[in-house]
Amino acid sequence: MASTAVADVNAGRVAVTGPLDATNPAIVRMRQLVDGKQYTDGWSKCWEQGVTPWDLGEPTPAVAKLVQSGTLPAGSVLVPGCGGGYDAVALSGAGRFAVGLDVCDAAIQRAKQWSSSSPDVAFVNADFFTWAPPEPFHLIFDYTFFCALDPSLRPAWAARMHELLRPDGELITLMYLVTNPSY
Repeated sequence: MASTAVADVNAGRVAVTGPLDATNPAIVRMRQLVDGKQYTDGWSKCWEQGVTPWDLGEPTPAVAKLVQSGTLPAGSVLVPGCGGGYDAVALSGAGRFAVGLDVCDAAIQRAKQWSSSSPDVAFVNADFFTWAPPEPFHLIFDYTFFCALDPSLRPAWAARMHELLRPDGELITLMYLVTNPSY
């Protein structure tokens, strides 16, 4: 069964209903904008044009359950490709300081606006592959960031995660199986 997203038009997002696959015009448009290794410009165009079918407008349900479970480690948290910042905000607090990282300034500005009353979260507009944080993280949460990368960048993703995560840290990833890949 395909996933379905509904976006709030009043929050500046395109209303997207339907499957999150190639039968959905918003997904087709997103794929046109984000094509190949030059992903930075494409993601910025998506946010600027409101083509954000992945944006749930709230924390990922899995994050909410993890936070409620009380099993997440304290310390620093990184959310690469944080978009609107919902997961970074949800993961902050309870002894955790979260950093939402995104290559798109429009996404970071939306995250900062949405999270202005959250003291335990910061948002950084930088490239995941070149950004230099002051120290490695206790927890990294990747919700489809890996999946959004051009497949040729995935080995670099693995190396970078290794650099950004403390030796005793935890990496949590949520990914989707790809059927009929176009690459």
